[in-house]
Amino acid sequence: MKLYFTLLLLLTSITCFAQQPDTVFLKGLLKDHPELFSGILNHPTQNEIQILYTQINRDKNNIPHFKSYSYRLNAKHYFYPASTVKLPTAIFALEKLKELHVEGLTKLSVMITDSAFAKQTKVKADTSSVNGLPSIENYIKKILLVSDNDAFNRLYEFVGREEINRKLKKYQLNNTRIIGRLSVGDAGESTKHTNPIDFFNNGKLVYHKPALFDNTDYPMQLENLIQGKAYMDSSDRLVNKPFDFTQKNVYSIADQQQVLKRLLFPEAFSKEQRYNLTSADYQFIYHYMSMFPTENSKPTYNRPEYFPAYCKFLFYGGDSTATMKPNIRIFNKVGDSYGYDIDNAYIVDFKNKVEFMLTAVVQSNEDGIYNDNKYEYATVCLPFLKNLGRFIYQYELQRPKKHLPDLTKFKFNYKQVK
Repeated sequence: MKLYFTLLLLLTSITCFAQQPDTVFLKGLLKDHPELFSGILNHPTQNEIQILYTQINRDKNNIPHFKSYSYRLNAKHYFYPASTVKLPTAIFALEKLKELHVEGLTKLSVMITDSAFAKQTKVKADTSSVNGLPSIENYIKKILLVSDNDAFNRLYEFVGREEINRKLKKYQLNNTRIIGRLSVGDAGESTKHTNPIDFFNNGKLVYHKPALFDNTDYPMQLENLIQGKAYMDSSDRLVNKPFDFTQKNVYSIADQQQVLKRLLFPEAFSKEQRYNLTSADYQFIYHYMSMFPTENSKPTYNRPEYFPAYCKFLFYGGDSTATMKPNIRIFNKVGDSYGYDIDNAYIVDFKNKVEFMLTAVVQSNEDGIYNDNKYEYATVCLPFLKNLGRFIYQYELQRPKKHLPDLTKFKFNYKQVK
């Protein structure tokens, strides 16, 4: 019996990597509903959309089996991944804590960041945390709740650029690279240098992470790296040249969904391909990535700046006025920058026993100028993602299933989180 289950997991894991998505199904669905999608479909570039939808079918033992459908999926066609890179980095930070084997070093340890290279900044306090001090735990909370940029940068500095990209290769995420911080103008040599960091418990130093340098460039041969007709530089001056994404992060749609799938369904992967996380680590991530920011007390996120659908693009469209469905939770990571909106999501309806994965990117930059803060997020991108998420959800409601899923592990009492 043990051999049977070992073979089953191996075959399922191989299927996860080898399966080629159906490319016809989604195209038909979109074209059959012009009232929802004609604006995108009729646009000259179809607004750079790429979609990967994965059905989940459980067997009698509740083991998930996957069937994927794609639209315009192309790992070689570049889009800017924005904040979606924060999820694998948060996972790798938790892995590193475990793999260091340092007694007393945990995600709760006080994390004091120093500087050792040009433009690096120090962090000695974090007023958003319960004790007013920074930690891996609070940084991950801020990433999952509101996609905090500084929190990502601190985890990037802790894990280190070389280790992040080594882990990406370990998990066969071959169309991804994470090579820089976000929203601080990180470029050139500064991206290769990461800060020294000290960790403390009760005022006692338990671990010192030295400053690191990564000399690897991680080149990738991609199309669509040069975009638009002009951009605003750091001094808000118009430069009449296309914008160059050559030195930016890369994170393909298929790789994004693979990261999420491995996170949510480790049982579907061989032991060698599972994240090196504890069960508590998994529960911690699930809890906060499915929370609404307004449900948490520390860090505290209140209206009007923050609202329940703040980081829920698929199904809710990031709408500040959205009414949240009590039986639905979305485990996801979004990104938005340079006119791109992305959502990588696992959507669950506990009442109707619905679950599916949906990952999509869409862009709108009609004036062709980058960094001018004139993107059509509210009128093009977010409505598309909302309509797409709701349309697939309605399809899933009607889709017959031989075995209904047991979704117990994804249920949380959010009111108790502090």
